[in-house]
Amino acid sequence: MTDSQQYGPGDQTGTSLGEGRTLDKGGSGARRALGDPATRGRTTIADGVVEKIAGLAARDVVGVHAMGTGLSRTFGAVRDRVPGSRSAARGVKAEVGEVQTALDLDIVVEYGVSIVEVARAVRENVIAAVERMTGLEVVEVNVAVGDVKLPDEEDEDEREQRVQ
Repeated sequence: MTDSQQYGPGDQTGTSLGEGRTLDKGGSGARRALGDPATRGRTTIADGVVEKIAGLAARDVVGVHAMGTGLSRTFGAVRDRVPGSRSAARGVKAEVGEVQTALDLDIVVEYGVSIVEVARAVRENVIAAVERMTGLEVVEVNVAVGDVKLPDEEDEDEREQRVQ
């Protein structure tokens, strides 16, 4: 009769495991259970990645006209004319830790909308998108409304295009 007793990964006795295999006695060929493959390494997410996700999620909210402060929107309008340089992260600042992130957003809202409701919707959309895509816990989303887009005002982008 053959020895059919099984030994766990910590039992390195050099005895048979059935079917002719033996365990190493701790030599360089020793294999140990490494656990879940998802835990074998580290994933880091750059601040800019979280900023882009948050910026795109905030722009999707009805009532958000633009992102960023007046100065950043002016410089952004010039940058946007260069192909491939449009910044999805304009108006967003993220602080990313290992498992959590905090976000600050500067927005311009459309005239006539409820600023409180737009800010709430921005928070909800940003938190959902960032947590779903990154797995980070969003601890806070601070929304600063820096301007209101009036119906008769020109966009800075339109003004820049006419000046060419």
